[in-house]
Amino acid sequence: MYRVIKGLVLTESRCWDPDSERSYQDLFDKLDTNKDGKVDVAELRAGLTAMGISFRKGAAQKIVSSGDKNKDGGLDFNEFNKYLKEHEKKLHLTFKSLDKNNDGHIDASEIKQSLEELGMDITKEEAQTILQSMDIDGTMMVDWNEWRDHFLFNPAHNLNEIIRYWKHSSVLDIGESIAIPDEFTEEEKTSGGWWKQLAAGAMAGAVSRTGTAPLDRAKVFMQVHSSKSNRITLLGGFKQMIKEGGVASLWRGNGVNVLKIAPETAIKFMAYEQYKKLLTPEGGKVQTHQRFMAGSLAGATAQSSIYPMEVMKTRLTLGKTGQYNGMFDCAKKILRKEGIKAFYKGYTPNMIGIIPYAGIDLAVYESLKNAWLSRYAKDTANPGILVLLGCGTISSTCGQLASYPLALLRTRMLCNFFLSFSSDKSTMTGLMKGIMANEGFFGLYRGILPNFMKVIPAVSISYVVYEYMKTGLGISK
Repeated sequence: MYRVIKGLVLTESRCWDPDSERSYQDLFDKLDTNKDGKVDVAELRAGLTAMGISFRKGAAQKIVSSGDKNKDGGLDFNEFNKYLKEHEKKLHLTFKSLDKNNDGHIDASEIKQSLEELGMDITKEEAQTILQSMDIDGTMMVDWNEWRDHFLFNPAHNLNEIIRYWKHSSVLDIGESIAIPDEFTEEEKTSGGWWKQLAAGAMAGAVSRTGTAPLDRAKVFMQVHSSKSNRITLLGGFKQMIKEGGVASLWRGNGVNVLKIAPETAIKFMAYEQYKKLLTPEGGKVQTHQRFMAGSLAGATAQSSIYPMEVMKTRLTLGKTGQYNGMFDCAKKILRKEGIKAFYKGYTPNMIGIIPYAGIDLAVYESLKNAWLSRYAKDTANPGILVLLGCGTISSTCGQLASYPLALLRTRMLCNFFLSFSSDKSTMTGLMKGIMANEGFFGLYRGILPNFMKVIPAVSISYVVYEYMKTGLGISK
């Protein structure tokens, strides 16, 4: 475990002392080997290495990118000086947050406590080993100067980055609305950064769902109309839909699907924060099982609030050309012909489906994360885009496998208006018995092929849009 934590958080170097005779100007002059008045990535990397200062892969590039305000590919002295001073301020805030007893030193117990608050349990011996890598004078305590020397040229100034890279983020939108919500740090909550991330996630979800809407409509079409006696292939389903309503009909119902993202995301986030407070002892850290319970309850709360929109989205998706003239017309016709109860058909299997999806999704993601950290984490906490996307895709796919039969039952229950179900097949148990009797176990997985096919493009699109939106909103540079 120590090797993992050390690789994630610490470097092995002893940085220069900013308070000694070597000032920022002296250091800048030493790094500026070609004397052109600026330090580029190559000079920074070579200069710090020559001085015996080791740092993470990509750190030099990140330092230059962060400080290069005029975008000329290097840091002049003013940019260099400003970056180091701002970075030192951040380091000091982090040091103060770790110094629990405010004695001006960090000891092993404080390191252990801080990592536990981030959800990482380590032994006292492991905390002492981490401490030793920063302890220059052998006192088994780290003061401000030792802390600053160790991290000054490490862009990762906050221990929260250990889990920030690995935050199981619901911004990887796959069109399903039952994932564990986003978690935000106290800094993000107080600074208002959380709403920007939610806005970026909502936009990413909107673009992602629009891009994969034809596959989503094919899934719903096959869930309702495909059977053992009426087999509908993916290609056959597309042909039927295009023949009935043209190419544009492949996006039928997408408008409601996009509109419900924002209210659902906001409700889920607010409910999640409240449930975490209720389930966690005052002053205690949030355990994985409490996070799962809070996430499931928040998902149920959000789904309950927007479920009528889910019904309208599915009805529009299955409706024929001219049957509904938009969302409001669909709502009026449902209300007039079937009553208010129709807006909550299929509610029970939908709520039950949240538990297996969220539980398996979270468990698989945590397992994949821990496996990667144990085997590959040596020089960086950042696993890279492909690893994060891969873990998110695999975990959400496993969650879908577990909850898909319930999703199919929900769809058929809220769409029995289109079918000739007998009364005993309009209930969840009646429907399941009928499907099992007529089509067997695999009948519960009708339409899962297009559902799986949309996962990778949905995750990829949402990730790219999310990153661009974060840049546009000033969350990241």
